[in-house]
Amino acid sequence: MTTMLGPGSGRARPERVARPGPHPIGSPARGHREQRRRPGPVVPVMFDGNRPAWLVLGYQELHHVLNNPEIFTSDPRHRSRQVSVSPDWAPLPGVGRRQSLLRTDGDEHQRRYQAIDDVLGEVDVFLLRARAETVTDSVIDKFAGLGAADLIGAFAHQVPALVLASLCGPDDDPEVDQIADDLVDLVDLVEPGADAADGHHGLVEQLRVLLDDRLDEPGDDIISHLVEHPAEITDDEIVEDLAVVLGFGMRTVAGWIGNSLRLLLTDGSFALELSGGRRSVMQAITRVLWEDTPMQVVAGRWATRDVQLGGQRIRAGDMVALGVAAANSDPRVGAGRSPGPAGSCPAAAAAGGANTHTAAGAAATGSGGSTAAAAGANSAHLSFGHGTHRCPFPAQEIAEVITRTAVEVLLDRLPNVQLAVPADALVWRRTAWNRALTALPVRFSPV
Repeated sequence: MTTMLGPGSGRARPERVARPGPHPIGSPARGHREQRRRPGPVVPVMFDGNRPAWLVLGYQELHHVLNNPEIFTSDPRHRSRQVSVSPDWAPLPGVGRRQSLLRTDGDEHQRRYQAIDDVLGEVDVFLLRARAETVTDSVIDKFAGLGAADLIGAFAHQVPALVLASLCGPDDDPEVDQIADDLVDLVDLVEPGADAADGHHGLVEQLRVLLDDRLDEPGDDIISHLVEHPAEITDDEIVEDLAVVLGFGMRTVAGWIGNSLRLLLTDGSFALELSGGRRSVMQAITRVLWEDTPMQVVAGRWATRDVQLGGQRIRAGDMVALGVAAANSDPRVGAGRSPGPAGSCPAAAAAGGANTHTAAGAAATGSGGSTAAAAGANSAHLSFGHGTHRCPFPAQEIAEVITRTAVEVLLDRLPNVQLAVPADALVWRRTAWNRALTALPVRFSPV
């Protein structure tokens, strides 16, 4: 096969919630309205109707939370004993008996995080881009002759699932094909009442099957490389950590592709450069990370001790949720969300220097820098997190390569694509956690 790996290769205590009372967040529409009202940088909320938490809306406050894991830990064992959070709660994948690297801190987290970072850093971005182009073409071929399609279900979900699954092994491996199906199922399981825990469980079980295969016959893929990593990651850790990486990657990239296409098809400022416009695509996907990020709210952190944050008194054991979308649009740090010179965002300076490097892995592979850096894009947003739990730089680059390639190839293949419904008729998924459309119907000249 053609490999893409290079050589060597919670809940807060109700009686302690400060006034005003918690804001219920039961749908994205309500959740977004609450964030737009800006009652303060940290507010008490109720997630899914019965889970109290503190929602961090301010950029500086969120930066502080992300940068201080010793105060705001990702380990749910620190949550208040008076309040339980079930391991099958959709926003907290991997909080079962075997915790993923997402739910560890300190040396344990660093050991597992470094292994993921190293293995993803070995992915050859040039081969990845070629793979993404091939996959995108094959997906478009399925509806190109119809003159109409839903670019969410038929495109934005299919492309990242197939590309991400290919990192786990060759195309002719039926287990790898099943990983792609599991990823599509997982990203579809975000509506109220959907059993996201079952979706996560299915992905975990399929990764376990693939791991057993790689133990018997290693290959040139990310599972085999994790098995061989000097950190001696256990089998359970490999499965749990990859499920988180692939699951979050799938939801992020699928939403990123869909939201970028919506922007390009509805914003008149992109009209002149839309047809095959490379620069326009880079501007659009960067703008989406600032203004329409797929991961709107992330759960969760737990306070390890009593602390003041954003004018609120947070008690030890209280749950803290990360309002990424609100922080990116925090008016206190200026309008730094438009593409501009890297590192020029006042938000970065206000927070003491946020992450301004979108894809460090590009340098390691000799690509001369990330596409975001090449385009002069401002990447001080917090859409990929910050601190010890930030999305690994190679993973950010993989996400960017898949997103940009998918959008560019689609516009090249279907240059006259346009919305088939009015823009205000588009419907967002009913969840406060993610920002993604239920459908994006378009029409175009059959090819």
